[in-house]
Amino acid sequence: MKDFMIELFADYRAQIVFLHVIAAVVWVGGMIAMKFAAHPSFMQIESPLHRLERISQALKRLFYIVSPFVLILIITAVIMAVGLGFRTAAVDASGNVIDAYAMHIYNLVHVKEVIWMIMSANLGMMILRRNKAQKLLQKGDTTGAKKALELIGKYMVPVNIILGVIAIYLGVTLRNAY
Repeated sequence: MKDFMIELFADYRAQIVFLHVIAAVVWVGGMIAMKFAAHPSFMQIESPLHRLERISQALKRLFYIVSPFVLILIITAVIMAVGLGFRTAAVDASGNVIDAYAMHIYNLVHVKEVIWMIMSANLGMMILRRNKAQKLLQKGDTTGAKKALELIGKYMVPVNIILGVIAIYLGVTLRNAY
């Protein structure tokens, strides 16, 4: 599998990097647009029920859009990490560090991957909360739905935006490491 990923990356380097970058842009950009453009507009809707319904619908659409890009991001990240040979440059076959700078870069790869995984888990929790809110709305429980959606907008999306920006910065750092 390792040899396949190395060859795949060698043959399609530009396309894989492009897919990785566009996936990050769509995911993080979608959350930024939702938080800073759509959400303030939703707050102008006077009817609490109608506002919550609109927020729930918009989140559902956002999650449908970003979910495939999250998968693309993770797959391309693995292909790039293997294809660029970060581990090979940092440690020998026994796991001994052979180059301190390369090891630092290799560790940054892992930090970036952990950030994307935390963001993915957070996205999964947001999807579950949105689905719970939708069910509560269908039952007429606007208070419960508001609590479920509020956590997404106040904490979960901002956390993913911050982590996403950090991961993008690390990606730029890694891209310019050699």
